[in-house]
Amino acid sequence: MTIHKEGHYYILIATAIWGLIGWASNSLVDSLPILFWFIHLICFLLWLWVIWFFRIPSRTFVFDENKIIAPADGKVVVIEETTEGEYFKDQRLQVSIFMSPLNVHVNRNPISGIIKYVKYHPGKFLVAWHPKSSTENERTTVVLGNEKLEILMRQIAGAVARRICYYVKEGDQVKQNDEFGFIKFGSRVDLFLPVGTQINVKIGEIVQNGKTVIAQIH
Repeated sequence: MTIHKEGHYYILIATAIWGLIGWASNSLVDSLPILFWFIHLICFLLWLWVIWFFRIPSRTFVFDENKIIAPADGKVVVIEETTEGEYFKDQRLQVSIFMSPLNVHVNRNPISGIIKYVKYHPGKFLVAWHPKSSTENERTTVVLGNEKLEILMRQIAGAVARRICYYVKEGDQVKQNDEFGFIKFGSRVDLFLPVGTQINVKIGEIVQNGKTVIAQIH
């Protein structure tokens, strides 16, 4: 396991806060030792959670040009046909993955290809499972295509997530399972696939980025 680069600042802040609180609570060592150790336990657990959130676990990735691999860890909360109005402007099959604050928050390319479109949208911070979060929340849209298909990936901020990070730009040649972004502290990723795509997951299923096969490419 390694720590994502986006976490270094937050781990430093968490360490500094723990140090300050520890220093401020030193007067309790003799008078209220139980409270002193309780404060340090809470600080330790919060510090540990920050490290856990930014973890990148060791993982054996699935590589297959005929498969669409999960771009995120989390739970599948939507599988439905819908109108995608930003880029394709037609009917698409939407698959949405909700990431809780306990999930790995790295986002990876589900296929290899060329980045066709990237756009950041400022917006609200509705809870990530809200039906309107896909169109009203802060979000980033990335379209990735190759000779077989084009898919749209949408990173969506949630009620807690306040920053979406993406590392690709239009024209980039990318490989399946390479990292394209990161969302901090709870969020959602939507995939928009061609109608008729064979889906390999079901609603409620827990998926892992780089490992779970979301769909089959015909």
